Amino acid sequence: MILVLSPSKTMTFEGRQYPDFTLPVLLKQSLELTDKLKKLSPGKVSKLMGISDKLAQLNWKRYQEFTTPFNPDNARQALLAFKGDVYSGLKAETFSDADLTFAQNHVRILSGLYGILKPLDLMQAYRLEMGTKFSIGHCKNLYEFWNNRVTETLNDDLKVRKNNVLVNLASDEYFKVIQPKILQGSILKILFKENKKGTYRVIAIHAKRARGLMVNYVVKNRLDNAKDLKSFDSEGYEFNKALSSNEELLFCRD
Repeated sequence: MILVLSPSKTMTFEGRQYPDFTLPVLLKQSLELTDKLKKLSPGKVSKLMGISDKLAQLNWKRYQEFTTPFNPDNARQALLAFKGDVYSGLKAETFSDADLTFAQNHVRILSGLYGILKPLDLMQAYRLEMGTKFSIGHCKNLYEFWNNRVTETLNDDLKVRKNNVLVNLASDEYFKVIQPKILQGSILKILFKENKKGTYRVIAIHAKRARGLMVNYVVKNRLDNAKDLKSFDSEGYEFNKALSSNEELLFCRD
């Protein structure tokens, strides 16, 4: 069983230091992207990403400083670097060494720049959302650029798993980079809804945090079978059997 997450725009490269690390498997392709990004002016970065001049200047500087080889002095492990709503629920800073090892084997983070990351993969700061209409070569966007690379990387991971289930905890923008037709495993989508005046609705900010809570629950309890996800009960969520199916598990909170 592998859980896939979206990344976060918010990152930190300070805090807990962890000695072990791996490198992104698709780093060669990332360098193709950064080579072109480095040629953009701050103004073009602002227009491409729809961000303020201040944020554009920050990210232009990030790309100018992007360098390899990655090492603990110029990069940080992805699971410790990403912040934001999902990662506030995930609480990677509380993970033991054994927790991080389990996460390394069961969690993947989708990324516009890196394609796909393992928790302990070193990464440098960036901003490049998967839905950005960034053309490179004959590819008019990042979905075309990554093509089947992300899916084939997941296939390599899934084929050594006893339970070849891909648990979708990512946003639609990011999960769209995965190609179900060539994925060598089944997909299980997880949804979280809140009770608002008698109706269960997806509230984005709560759903994001809940995705992180689910990863934390899986890691801390060493779960490796999708059926065990139904026992998830963090922060008041409960499995709703009536509104779930074999392809989709729904967790509700009053």
